[in-house]
Amino acid sequence: MMPNSGSKLRIGVLISGRGSNFKALLDASLKPDFPAEIVCVVSNKGQAGGLEYAREAGIATVVVPHTGFASREAFDVAVDTQLRRHDVELVVLAGFMRVLSAEFINRWPDRILNIHPSLLPAFRGLHTHERTIEAGCKIAGCTVHIVRPELDEGPIIAQAAVPVLEGDTAGTLAARILEQEHRIYPEAVRLIAEGRVEIDGMIARIRDAQSTAHPLVNPAPRC
Repeated sequence: MMPNSGSKLRIGVLISGRGSNFKALLDASLKPDFPAEIVCVVSNKGQAGGLEYAREAGIATVVVPHTGFASREAFDVAVDTQLRRHDVELVVLAGFMRVLSAEFINRWPDRILNIHPSLLPAFRGLHTHERTIEAGCKIAGCTVHIVRPELDEGPIIAQAAVPVLEGDTAGTLAARILEQEHRIYPEAVRLIAEGRVEIDGMIARIRDAQSTAHPLVNPAPRC
C-alpha cells in the first residue's frame, strides 16, 4: 500500500472541530524523520479550532461549508477537488463530522484513514463511550482503520486498549482513550508512509510489526 518512494507521503486532513488528533499528527509530521507531510487541511466549518494549528504551521487551509451544497455528493465533489488540487496521496479524517459518500470513498480506494473511539468492530457509530459503559465493558479503546463505504468498517491498522474504571463517565473514559488516539494515529500514518501496510481484503498486514507482549487485564488479578 503506497510504498515509500523516497519522498514524503502527501497528506490531506479533514476536520470539523478542535483538532486534537490533527494536532498530534501535525506534531509528528514536523519531526525530521517522519515520512509524511501534511499539505492541506480541509474543514466543513470555518470556526474549527484545528484550522489555526494549520495556519500557524504554514499549511494550506480550505473551508468548504457543507450547508452550501444541495447534496452530500456535491459537497464531497468539492472536497475531492481541493484534495487533488494539493496533490494529496492519503486522506486522513481527524474529527471530521460528515459521513462521506460511497462515491467519494471509491475515488480514494484504501487511501482514506480514520480513527474511531472503540475497539472495532464493537460499538460502531455515535455515543461510543456511553454505550461502552452501559454494556458493562471492562476494557475499551480506539482503532485506526482504512475507510470503506460501510460505517466504521475497514481494514484495521492499529488499536490501543484502556481499562474502564469504576465510576467512569463518558467524559473520563473519552479522555483516557483520547490519549491513546494521539499515540496510535501518527504511528498508523507512519506505517503507511513507510510502505509497511498491505491490504488483503478486510485484513491489513503490517510488515515488521512489533507486537506488545503485555496483556491488559481488568480488573487486575490479585496474584
